[in-house]
Amino acid sequence: MRVHADPLDLLRERTSEKWTTFPPDVLPLFVAEMDYPLAPVIAQAMIDRILASDTGYVGSPLPVGEAFAGFARRRWGWDVAPATVFTTTDVSVAIVETLRQAIAPGDGVVVCSPVYPPFFELPVEAGGVVVDVPLRDAQLDLEALEAAFAAGARAFLLCNPHNPLGLVHGQATLAAVADLALKYGVTVVSDEIHAPLVHSTATFIPYLSVSDAARATGVCVTSASKAFNLAGVKCAVMVAHEGRPLELLATMSDEVLWRTSILGLHASVAAFTHGDEWLDGTIAAIEHSSDLLATLIAERLPGVIYHLPEASYLAWLEFPTEWGDDPAALALSRGVALASGADFGAPGFARLNFACAPDVLTEAITRLTPTLGA
Repeated sequence: MRVHADPLDLLRERTSEKWTTFPPDVLPLFVAEMDYPLAPVIAQAMIDRILASDTGYVGSPLPVGEAFAGFARRRWGWDVAPATVFTTTDVSVAIVETLRQAIAPGDGVVVCSPVYPPFFELPVEAGGVVVDVPLRDAQLDLEALEAAFAAGARAFLLCNPHNPLGLVHGQATLAAVADLALKYGVTVVSDEIHAPLVHSTATFIPYLSVSDAARATGVCVTSASKAFNLAGVKCAVMVAHEGRPLELLATMSDEVLWRTSILGLHASVAAFTHGDEWLDGTIAAIEHSSDLLATLIAERLPGVIYHLPEASYLAWLEFPTEWGDDPAALALSRGVALASGADFGAPGFARLNFACAPDVLTEAITRLTPTLGA
């Protein structure tokens, strides 16, 4: 089974950021929202709650904990105790609140550019200072990470899988990160929101499943939102196994839990419990789009470099110099909205969302083709 994107006329009835930021003649391939319809089981779960007028404050996070534990076991072989799963609004809030507990004001928080733009802002919101340790050859630079930890950084905001590259970190790399974190007393906050969308060509490894050192140093923050297109219903999970990481979550203010949406909670339970078939169909559609994009770029955009991602639906594109420092600006002039690489810490790049219909993707690349040499 492959999930199919909604037609453009139906998509333009949506009121989300993706469909209201630009005029109707622009193809919006910038923000990470998919064009696929919701999984029916998730839509029905939310409809049932609305019909029951069940839209009050959220109660216990345990239903999400039980559902996520089942999902993690089925998909990744990771054993999670439901009682160690906490909820809040979204992954950005989960990151900030975890960092607030983990660091003191002014402490360094490591990020690895190019990376999801809020990673440069969330540590600051939590009172920290960003320490950028750029990827080297599209991989974590373990030597540079150790230098940053040794210099006093107290937390590492890990992107696993890494957005925007679609990089799935391997077992040995994550184990090395965990050993370094344990050695230097660093808390690892592992953002695993793209993990359910790992492609069939790769294997996702949860940070907390890697080793005793990982469990002693790490907090996982994730959500059903990216994989099931639920960003607006607001439910993220925070997971720790033991020791100080679990204490960080257990001692958060109750307000952090109460920010969770009750609709998001029930949507997440439905997704994690009954969404596997839809998710597999969505991954199949994403892989098809990624292959199509690679073919289109090879045929029509000479000089543009696209390495097939191992996860999610975001293409990280390196453009030739004639496109300038901000290829997204030139793309927008041709009616295609991309995310600017400069926001990720990489001028000369752009990110393209290919979770769309094949004809939309083809039209987007067709529009971009004449800009070469402009």
